Amino acid sequence: METQELIFGLINILIINLVLSGDNAVVIALASRNLVAKQRKMAIFWGSAGAIILRIVLTIVAVFLLRIPYLQAIGGLLLIWIGIKLLTDEEDEDEMEASSNMMTAIKTIIIADLIMSLDNVLAVAAASKGNYLLLIIGLAVSIPIIIVGSQLLVWLMNKFPPFVYIGAGLIAWTAGEMINTDKKIAPLLYNFSHASGEEVAKFFNTTAPELAKYYNTTVDGIIQAMPHSILNMPENLEWVLPAVITVLVCGSGWWIKSRRKAAQADKSSAA
Repeated sequence: METQELIFGLINILIINLVLSGDNAVVIALASRNLVAKQRKMAIFWGSAGAIILRIVLTIVAVFLLRIPYLQAIGGLLLIWIGIKLLTDEEDEDEMEASSNMMTAIKTIIIADLIMSLDNVLAVAAASKGNYLLLIIGLAVSIPIIIVGSQLLVWLMNKFPPFVYIGAGLIAWTAGEMINTDKKIAPLLYNFSHASGEEVAKFFNTTAPELAKYYNTTVDGIIQAMPHSILNMPENLEWVLPAVITVLVCGSGWWIKSRRKAAQADKSSAA
């Protein structure tokens, strides 16, 4: 590979990392936001370092990962769980808990980054054109990008608590996109989106007949009330599923936190 091609390839990889590492920085920020400043820095450093090492290994074997069916879909489901967990993690009350949670934060950072890096590593693998030296240099340079970005996000989340939901929403959206683009799942979603209103009505009649009773209407009425774009425009499927998952994750996180606060209030009043 000539020097000009090497430089161009490195620049390309850096741009890819800048564009695709935003959600990874969100995970790091969410996982470490409740730690004290010193432990937060350690969690960000070691979590990011471990994530980068695993990302390099993952990139090297990216070609083989493409052949594994349902890999992205499973990763998407894990991200849904991680998004809800990060939203519902409570702040620590003493040093013992904080130290323990620092290790939990490091593990969360590494696992979530590994899952969310599938799109990143595949794009980087293609940009490197088989040059492993270029690959490793490009990924190594992404370390400060992710660390600095995550520290900025931690500051935002501590100063503006609702910002946490934006971060969790980005993770949930990524989960939906991963499920959407899985080699095995994508055709199933595409075929389902082509189903006619009659076929969808049959599906509801056989699997969820109580739904119509709950809304005091017929199943046909439910189908007719659905947005036309969801039933008959497959091209919209790429944003419908991520949007639904984002709402579910943020809504579940809010509901769980509300229930916990209510339970704590009941305990306080009882005492």
